[in-house]
Amino acid sequence: MTQDEAAKQLGVSRPTFVQIEAGNRSVSSLELDALAYLFGRDIREFVADSFHEEDSLAALFRAQPSVVGEPEVLDKLRECMALGRELTNLEQLVGIDRDLSTVAWYPLPTPKARLEAVHQGQHLAEDERRRLGLGHAPLPDMSELLELQGVRTSLVDLPNDVSGLTLSDRKVGLFVVANRTHHYLRRRFSFAHEYAHVVADRNHSGLISQTSARDNLIEVRANAFAANFLMPEKGVHQFVAGLGKGKPSRLFAEVFDEVGYLNVEGRCEPGTQTIQLYDVVQLAHHFGVSRVSALFRLRNLRLLTKAEFDHLKGLDEQGKGKQLATLLGLPEPDHVEMRSEFNHRFLGLALEAYRRDEISRGKLRELVAMVGFVANDLDRLLDDAGINVDNSPTP
Repeated sequence: MTQDEAAKQLGVSRPTFVQIEAGNRSVSSLELDALAYLFGRDIREFVADSFHEEDSLAALFRAQPSVVGEPEVLDKLRECMALGRELTNLEQLVGIDRDLSTVAWYPLPTPKARLEAVHQGQHLAEDERRRLGLGHAPLPDMSELLELQGVRTSLVDLPNDVSGLTLSDRKVGLFVVANRTHHYLRRRFSFAHEYAHVVADRNHSGLISQTSARDNLIEVRANAFAANFLMPEKGVHQFVAGLGKGKPSRLFAEVFDEVGYLNVEGRCEPGTQTIQLYDVVQLAHHFGVSRVSALFRLRNLRLLTKAEFDHLKGLDEQGKGKQLATLLGLPEPDHVEMRSEFNHRFLGLALEAYRRDEISRGKLRELVAMVGFVANDLDRLLDDAGINVDNSPTP
């Protein structure tokens, strides 16, 4: 970052910034706060007895240098770092201790080809499901699952090209972010994708998941993990079998009678095993994934031919899948409400810290603004929470 760029971010002239660097001009607390945000740091690091030069934001830039040329992404990364630090501080203030010893780590070699990346992702998903005792059943809420493993999660409005990111910071700990602007079901897949980075790529201080980098082998592995983690092969086969589908058109068996083998052959009635769009709708709802994700999974498991896949995908793109879901009584979750889940939790922690006199009213105002809460509504928020303006709970 040049002096001109830093000065602009700080709101001062370049000569003034040069004087600050040279130690010839004092720095106000507001300017110091702005500098901390700019460099993805905690303001307390500037006055600490020791200073660690290494930080996750700088390491992330070195690992993914293309990000440096994307100002919108850079600014959102700074926002994520600041939010992660504040979330960590709030949890510590109210006595929440994150035990990272429960988070699994599978140090895998970097895949050298796509097929190897896919196989690694598949086996990794199976191993993690086995470790968690999940069997082949649908997963609970993905952010809750990550939180139970000691990983902090958040929703942030990110550029559309960015589905999520994973940070491993010395002070913040493990922090996973999903794009708040994306649909709930896409965010669920993104959290599963980032879960792969948590358990397999912790040697990286940070990873950004961008559509433009989907061919990266680590990203291929994470996508394969997410598909298998959300929709395990045996679970999909069991569900499809429960619909009376999934059998091959020709069935073979061999019967042994102590003398020799007797070959038995049978055929299913033509068309009885063909998966329909209403089957896909039910499968997607069962595993909590999008219909397109369910279609790709069925294709990957060879339960759909390419022609069948293209036909069903075309019908879904016409809106038929959504209509069927409504008619079957399987409406999609409230996307708008689900976007507010993280805000509710963050605000709850901030209110509790304020109630305990751990943070000031000014700090509370700063925190609620970070999640888009209008400062003018703060008094009403405190009143609704049963907290008087003098920072004591109502009787």
